[in-house]
Formats: sequence, structure tokens, C-alpha cells
Amino acid sequence: MISKKCEHLEAISSVKPSESYECAECVKTGDRWVHLRTCQSCGVTLCCDSSPNKHASKHAKAHGHQVISSAEPNERWLWCYTHEAISRY
Repeated sequence: MISKKCEHLEAISSVKPSESYECAECVKTGDRWVHLRTCQSCGVTLCCDSSPNKHASKHAKAHGHQVISSAEPNERWLWCYTHEAISRY
């Protein structure tokens, strides 16, 4: 179910669950995170916008990787930064 029309979400054909349960960037600096998100373009797992560093958003802006999934257990959704659209799967 896609809440808004979004070609980025529609282009995702398979979603890989995160293999890492830590923010790769926060680990480097010794920071903490709130929730984790996995980039659906390159697979890196980073912290959410509720976290102090907002690494997932920064990654999307820097690399043009617009779609993330939740890396949290029992959460199954995708988010597009460009269209601010969500898709549950």
C-alpha cells in the first residue's frame, strides 16, 4: 500500500532485511541512535531522524538514495524522502 504516488517506492522490487543492528556512522564516532533504517539502494544501516545525528537522512541527501526501510524487528515499511511517502509490505 503506497500512501502517495511515488516512482521511487514503486521501483523497489525486493526488500532485504538489515544484517546490521547498529548505525555504521554512530559506531565510528561513539554516538547513540534511537531507531535504525536501511538504505534500499546500497544496504547501509543508519540512524533515523529521531536520533541526534540523523545519518539516514544525510545519506539520502548526499547520495541520492531516496528509499529506506525500517531495520527494527517487526517493522515492515519503506519511506521515500523525496515524496515523503510510505509503503507497508
